[in-house]
Amino acid sequence: MRLYRPNIAAILQDEHGRILVAERIGVRGAWQFPQGGVDEGEEMIDALKREVREELGLSETCYQPLHSRSGYRYDFPPHHRRRGVWDGQEQTYVLCRFSGSDADIDLEQDDAEFAAFRWILPDEFQLDWVPGFKREVYRQVFRDFFGIDLGREGS
Repeated sequence: MRLYRPNIAAILQDEHGRILVAERIGVRGAWQFPQGGVDEGEEMIDALKREVREELGLSETCYQPLHSRSGYRYDFPPHHRRRGVWDGQEQTYVLCRFSGSDADIDLEQDDAEFAAFRWILPDEFQLDWVPGFKREVYRQVFRDFFGIDLGREGS
């Protein structure tokens, strides 16, 4: 039996339809949505608030969850197994209306994960910004939330 760690991911979208992507520290060109594990016994909405606060320094007053979709699953590559227990992650994505400003975003958190952030239109997202083992999930997320086909590798 394969074990998947529960995970929550935030898609912050501003009033212009742009979405926030953040660049991983130490992995130049690797842009993704804020996301992280759900602690045992933690409600998904509480995990969302915690992860957005931990990774972006954002107060929950700066965004409003609109809707979510669950069941996005990927396997970790063998060298990437978490704590020797998890085979991968099962993610819930939450689309949130961002009502704050860039000044509200503070990437300089304890255990910072991101070096930079930027706002892009959903169709500007590049599939090669995420590792290969996560690409099918990103294809599904962009199809489900934005009706966009990110295509296949090399296309």
